[in-house]
Amino acid sequence: MTAIDFAAFVDELATVSGEIILPFFRTSLVVDNKAGPRGFDPVTAADRAAESAMRTLIDRNFPEHGILGEEYGSERANAEYVWVLDPIDGTKSFIAGMPAWGTLIALTRFGEPVYGMMHQPFIRERFTGDGNAASYRGPAGPRVLEVRSCAALDHAMMFTTSPLLMNDADRACFGKVEQQVRLSRYGGDCYAYCMLAAGLVDLVIETELKPHDVAALIPIIAGAGGIMTTWENGPAQAGGRIVAAGDPRVHAQALEVLNSKV
Repeated sequence: MTAIDFAAFVDELATVSGEIILPFFRTSLVVDNKAGPRGFDPVTAADRAAESAMRTLIDRNFPEHGILGEEYGSERANAEYVWVLDPIDGTKSFIAGMPAWGTLIALTRFGEPVYGMMHQPFIRERFTGDGNAASYRGPAGPRVLEVRSCAALDHAMMFTTSPLLMNDADRACFGKVEQQVRLSRYGGDCYAYCMLAAGLVDLVIETELKPHDVAALIPIIAGAGGIMTTWENGPAQAGGRIVAAGDPRVHAQALEVLNSKV
């Protein structure tokens, strides 16, 4: 099977998880802290219930496939096909009632992301990509996703979730890029990457990301004509320090600044 053959099943995963998550949104939630006393990494019953439901569907339909999820870890991690799930990317926005969050569903084959979806059930939007093409479905109607041209950093709109999530050294490097771009905005989590794929944002720079944070976004960005790598210009699927850009010229300039010693 090709990645596109799984598209209908990904839609089913999105629908089921969205139906579970939405009743929790903008309600009084019990929030657990996975980070313990040293930080704040929230998780809710919505996260856990949505991932559990998606895992059940995958096990029922593709019992030979592996699964890697944010809340319940991995199983059959060495399978040819592995599903990578983040039931609510942007849980901090979710618990604050802000709509900048989404469900990330990725399918990898031999470790490479081959299909991805970002589903925002509250806004009823789905962003999908297979590395060769990317598309949008939502209230605005279906359309092809395509990044925009941006020749230089001083013309770029840049997003990061928050510089406070970076260590001191990485924050200083990020700050050098921030001084050069036309506009820098904070927030968005997975939504910022989808706006890049839609041609509305030029650059996203993040750190401390996990595989479940990026696997679904890679084929969306690539399918829209963009590029997503580590700060070292390596493959992005393992997470870490990530740079996504719509134009390879801005990507190259951002990497140069991030890795400069001056």
